[in-house]
Amino acid sequence: MSAKGATPQASRSPAEQRRLETTLRDLFEKRICFNEVLGLKVEALDSGSLGLGFDMRPDLIGHYQHERLHGGVISAALDTTGGAAILWAIACKHIDEDTEHVMHRFSRLGTVDLRIDYLRPGIGRHFLASATVTRLGGRIASTQMRLENDAGMLIATGSAAYVVS
Repeated sequence: MSAKGATPQASRSPAEQRRLETTLRDLFEKRICFNEVLGLKVEALDSGSLGLGFDMRPDLIGHYQHERLHGGVISAALDTTGGAAILWAIACKHIDEDTEHVMHRFSRLGTVDLRIDYLRPGIGRHFLASATVTRLGGRIASTQMRLENDAGMLIATGSAAYVVS
């Protein structure tokens, strides 16, 4: 229900929404080259969540004797997932904007603070990073992130702040 005198916000057409989702997948999977090096793939993209997954590979190992995921890979995956969640939240907030306008907003997005807590060794065949937006302000946005392995074990958590204007 809208407030008296308020005009209802226009929404994207289903075709434009599909175009936006396709563009965001392409951005985070292929256009950001480092994400492609990590093998990040969008695995969850709906109104309430965003998740990026990747498979363990020999070139992602940080401790060769134990074949554990490199801490830098964990950090990069969580940072990317946090940024992707912010962009998705912006797209959901500005439901009246087309794909070009949402992508223009991405050009202003940047990490200003990142904290990673490494909880367990990065052991697994597949990993899923997820993020929840805790604040979406006009200039700064914040997220909480999680990285789990294919057994559902929590490997690391993170929190981050991003500039959005």
